[in-house]
Amino acid sequence: MKIDNYKFEGKKKFKRDNFSTGETGEYSTKFEAMELFYENLNHINELQQSLYADRKEGVIFIFQAMDAAGKDGAIRAVLSCLSPLGVTESSFKQPTKEELAHDYLWRFWKALPEKGNISIFNRSYYEDVLVAKVHKLYENQACADRCKDKDIIKQRYKQIKNFEQYLYENSIRVVKIFLNVSKEEQAKRFISRIDVPRKNWKISESDIAEREYWDEYQQAFEDVINTTATKESPWYVVPADHKWYARLVISQIVVDTLEAMNPKFPVVPEEEVEKMQQYRWQLVASLPEKMQKKYLKKVEDDTKKLKFEAGVMNLPVDVYMDTMDSMLNNTSFNEDDLKNENLEPVREEEDFDIIKDNLKDLDKEDKLGLLDCATDNE
Repeated sequence: MKIDNYKFEGKKKFKRDNFSTGETGEYSTKFEAMELFYENLNHINELQQSLYADRKEGVIFIFQAMDAAGKDGAIRAVLSCLSPLGVTESSFKQPTKEELAHDYLWRFWKALPEKGNISIFNRSYYEDVLVAKVHKLYENQACADRCKDKDIIKQRYKQIKNFEQYLYENSIRVVKIFLNVSKEEQAKRFISRIDVPRKNWKISESDIAEREYWDEYQQAFEDVINTTATKESPWYVVPADHKWYARLVISQIVVDTLEAMNPKFPVVPEEEVEKMQQYRWQLVASLPEKMQKKYLKKVEDDTKKLKFEAGVMNLPVDVYMDTMDSMLNNTSFNEDDLKNENLEPVREEEDFDIIKDNLKDLDKEDKLGLLDCATDNE
């Protein structure tokens, strides 16, 4: 899926009037997009595993939008496939008294990811050049006299760009996503929050009041994207009137970002691999004699099959094993089977194979609900 049209790196300018909030690209229905969406989720899961193991680089995904654009639902739908072990999500609300006593970037330093980890920022320091710009909040914030005569917002643009460049040069990437929703679609979603009792808690008087500043916010988003987009820390403007399409595009953004990072599983030194083989045979020797024989027979059969497959591919066995998942290395044993002296191998299945098997049991409507997140509270 090509998403270059949504990507801004500082060369081309974002003009909101030239961007449709309701487009769906090459897809006319959510069902058509479902296969790629779940392929992307599977790929994201695989890439995250290697990123976590590699431990060389971290990444921040920033989500910015008008109210009811679908940030929370997109984060749940797209990034729920990630392992919690290597992911943190931070939702930045109105700053506290303690946070206001520091510089505006202070509270974000604590949420930066470790190398190998992913951080999700649900709103971010960009609020300090969006809301702060529209409502001129900086005028009521304490600061040194020497700072009062300066163009605060312009200064912050420069500081944010420098901050993100600093992070990039210290092994942390920043990817910024703007969910671009129309004023009409926002109104529809607000009405839904009023009409559906379980959604009532999600709307407030301030949400309605902020709609009066719609044009000012749109200009602020346009300015911030055009000023802070760089090749190293790009912005993506995602059409958000159709939630299923926004989530598909976001899944592709995450895939493209992680692929560009190119994480690799660490290679174990050869001497350590040799030790592992010694450990293997020590463990085999600790098994009952009957289980040892079954295991050795299995090794013999797998070796013959490897040689046959390598011959078919016209490759040396070691080269073939480097390019394919060998049966021997993918074989593990279920604890209950060991107790029963039954050494039938238990093979690891790819997550996507499991997903596809589960999807076979669902009817068309269920599949559509998965992509659209029928339980979405937005």
